[in-house]
Amino acid sequence: MTKSLVIVESPSKAKTIQKYLGQGYTVLASGGHVCDLPQKTLGIDVEHGFEPEYEINPEKKETIRRLKSALKQNDVVYLATDPDREGEAISWHLKNCLEIPDGKNRIVFNEISKKAVNNAIENPRELDMNLVNSQQARRVLDRLVGYKISPILGKRIKKGSSAGRVQSAALEMVVNREREIRNFVPEEYWTINAFLSKEQNPKSKKDVFKCTFVDINGKKWKIHNQHDAEKIINATKGAKFTVDSAKRAVAKNRPAPPFTTSTLQQDASAKLSLTAPQTMQIAQQLYEGVEIAGEGATALVTYIRTDSVRISPEMQANAINYIKTHYGEKYAPEKPNFYKTKSDAQDAHEAIRPISLDRTPESLQNKINRNQYRLYKLIYERFLASQMVDAVYNTLNVHITADDNPVLNGAKLGYKVTGRALVFDGFTKIYNNVPLEDKNDDDDDATEKTLPDMQEGDVMYLQDTKHEQKFTKPPQRYTDATLVKTMEENGIGRPSTYASIISVIAKRTYTEKDGKAIVPTPLGEAVCDFMVKNFPPIMDLKFTANMESELDKVEEGGVEWQAIIEKFYPELMTLVKRANSSGGKVHIASEESDVICEKCGARMVVRDGKNGKFLACPNYPACKNTKPYSEPGAAPSIEQEAVCPKCGKPVVKKKSKKGKTFYGCSGYPECDFVSWDLPAPYFCPECKEKGIESVMKMTKTKSGRKYTCTNKDCNHTEVFKDGGEQ
Repeated sequence: MTKSLVIVESPSKAKTIQKYLGQGYTVLASGGHVCDLPQKTLGIDVEHGFEPEYEINPEKKETIRRLKSALKQNDVVYLATDPDREGEAISWHLKNCLEIPDGKNRIVFNEISKKAVNNAIENPRELDMNLVNSQQARRVLDRLVGYKISPILGKRIKKGSSAGRVQSAALEMVVNREREIRNFVPEEYWTINAFLSKEQNPKSKKDVFKCTFVDINGKKWKIHNQHDAEKIINATKGAKFTVDSAKRAVAKNRPAPPFTTSTLQQDASAKLSLTAPQTMQIAQQLYEGVEIAGEGATALVTYIRTDSVRISPEMQANAINYIKTHYGEKYAPEKPNFYKTKSDAQDAHEAIRPISLDRTPESLQNKINRNQYRLYKLIYERFLASQMVDAVYNTLNVHITADDNPVLNGAKLGYKVTGRALVFDGFTKIYNNVPLEDKNDDDDDATEKTLPDMQEGDVMYLQDTKHEQKFTKPPQRYTDATLVKTMEENGIGRPSTYASIISVIAKRTYTEKDGKAIVPTPLGEAVCDFMVKNFPPIMDLKFTANMESELDKVEEGGVEWQAIIEKFYPELMTLVKRANSSGGKVHIASEESDVICEKCGARMVVRDGKNGKFLACPNYPACKNTKPYSEPGAAPSIEQEAVCPKCGKPVVKKKSKKGKTFYGCSGYPECDFVSWDLPAPYFCPECKEKGIESVMKMTKTKSGRKYTCTNKDCNHTEVFKDGGEQ
């Protein structure tokens, strides 16, 4: 009987495949890459075609010895590493290290199932050198950038600082977003809502609906201050409300396509609060195989690094039959749903999907760990929903005019309301398309809202009004989900690298997390600024995206990989020489704290040390005082006596672009409260009774505090003596 050796990357993958192949096959793991460029030298012959000088990784010498021994005991060898350029490169290095003769010994499969593995064994192929060269080109480029620029960063900024070809562009995205937020000056605006009903005396609250002021005489109208808002409210109260437009329609909501690597990371972040690296680690386990009681190592999903939304015809047919059986004929489309893959996608693999629909999430809930179950459930439901019919809604868009009030002088105030009622749930029976992070709390159109039947000419009756002061918001900080989405939109990185890019900039302490938000550190900002000034092509998004496209062409066989390096290297060296010969040490901005140095009276700053952050005196070396960072008072400056009247969190003192002081909630962006005046802890009670949220200005007096309503039409004042007595 012929004996065959199958080599894969990981032990878990080896265990899963061994179960399917059985006797006559030995499946062993290489543990990933066995060869790489040397750690202590450049390892690239820049004078002779940029030929890389690979060496066996020291920790893999025993692995190579073990594989060579196994090779002698078998008649045939199959290289079954992952079906992408990294996997192809690993197989190429294994072939060279193990001295495997040329031939058809490369096998690939999109899923680890008995059928797929046996089919691959029956159809081996030769190594794809275009894939290998694409990986080589990326590795050489990354080494040149890192090896040539990192020493300059270490010398000019901070020892140990380093640069990456793609990571640096991603860092700039994070830094630019933070500066947009930091420099953002909120603009005041007001919203007005009228609460109407069809009956003059409605029987219940359900008969009253809210509509929003949008225009005057058909022209869109924005309200910028309280005075204008109150004028419109006063005019509204005496007006007659008439429906002048009621448009009915049937709206369909199509299911989202099955997951790509990018969309999986986005949804896992939004819905499961998993970081991109966590998502990929768990997804890798589901792909390679997890231990299931009574079954052993079992793979659950297809290959997880893909930019394609394509599904095999066989799996589509299985999905439609499953939907008909378990949900009914009405949930299955007459023809399979097809989704368009992006024009620049490589489309080498199917979308991410479950291997078998019979293996439901519920059947695995107590057999795999919690995060594996949650992610598998997300993948399973997204795929199944993608093959179901649309959700159907009846929509009603109504425009209502308020007029016939002498105060208006013939003007007409326009209000709008949109109703949406579910007619058929379709795919939403099992999956919600809207990621939690993308929901807009102010968007009434996005919510289910049933309205009374209205026709053009119907008269409505005003029950109440409400006007509210608001302020424009800056863009949100990036999360793993939104950064991955933005990188993909800009062509930065590829499915296999999104998670590692986020990991690397965090590991280098260029970014840190504030909840789910990614925030640049002072070191990250300093590195970004230095790179933008000295190495603009590497930080340019278009340049980085174009470079990725060129590297993709190597994979397709359209470009020689050395040609890309030859074009890039001279420009890199010119910039390196210039950066080496100009400027001195770069100052890293320090984060100020509220802690005062008791030795010299200076305000202490936050520093990074070997064991994390600590407080240090800025007058070092004259004053060498330090304190633990976790001491009370290490937080940013907060007005201790003021709390947000909206949510109760402390209030932060800020500066506008013109240097004017204003106050905002420290809970921003969850709470958007801002005020030009130091606020009291609650809104004016008299104004609140009228439906107005008016800030109470807090001032200090000799004996305590004084709260004064900022509404010019209200004279409400409260005085408190020290100790809280009013």
